Amino acid sequence: MKKQLLRYDGEYRYQRTLASSASVEGIGYWSGKSNRVEFRPAPIDSGVTFIREDLPNKPRVAALVGNRIEVPRRTNLTVGGVTVEMVEHVLAALSGMQVDNCEVAVTAPEMPGLDGSSAAYVEAIRSAGVVQQDATRRLLVISDVVRVGDDEAWVEARPNHKLQLDFKYRLDYGFNSPIGRETMTGSLTPKFFEKELAPARTFILESEANWLRSQGLCQQVGFQDLIVFGDEGPIENELRFEDECVRHKTLDLIGDFALAGCDIAGSIIAYRSGHRLNAELVKQLLLENEVQLSLRRSA
Repeated sequence: MKKQLLRYDGEYRYQRTLASSASVEGIGYWSGKSNRVEFRPAPIDSGVTFIREDLPNKPRVAALVGNRIEVPRRTNLTVGGVTVEMVEHVLAALSGMQVDNCEVAVTAPEMPGLDGSSAAYVEAIRSAGVVQQDATRRLLVISDVVRVGDDEAWVEARPNHKLQLDFKYRLDYGFNSPIGRETMTGSLTPKFFEKELAPARTFILESEANWLRSQGLCQQVGFQDLIVFGDEGPIENELRFEDECVRHKTLDLIGDFALAGCDIAGSIIAYRSGHRLNAELVKQLLLENEVQLSLRRSA
């Protein structure tokens, strides 16, 4: 990469936070533990921070990719042994609704699964209201192609010469799967996110669900808590969109890219990418940016 810059742009938008607090309560998919999540206003340049109010001294975990740890099927963050789990739907809601600075106070490690989407989190953000702050949002401008992954699954960033994030996600379970092949394209705006992505729910194959339960996991999760696909389609459930699965994968991607800690101007194209590859690309973009800034400072 030769020109990639992390910059303040006078023509770009101002930072935003919440006008008041709002909360969501529910049960974690993996742990089965109840959690109350409260969204609170936060100062300029503070970013998104999770606060573990169930622990002594209420430790904080910043929503940054450097704090991510690798676990199956979800995004977890940890700082100093303090962990918050399955944060991607919360982060997607905040990023999608352009809430840059927010304290997320929680009473348990794992975020509520709710219905498997970000809809309830968006509703809470709407309830709290969003206000502009007197500082410009940081913007990472992509000026070259960066890809991570292999032929089986990959995600890449490309220039788009616009001050916005465009995306294209290609989901491919094969023609013999009830999920099949789906593609989602769009540009990230609050209106688009709220209408087209936030309602899209987590999905899983029945065989995968049965294996998780055999391992003692997700025991309390039922067919109404997410979409479980049998051979003939969703079990005891109905799709909200014909292509709901790829919409949810795009929602997850938005949540993972929020760990950059800034907005991204460019196009993200993904093929069968998941949390690990999404985070790997975020790390690569930030690393390349640090190299370029260092070279510019030494020139």
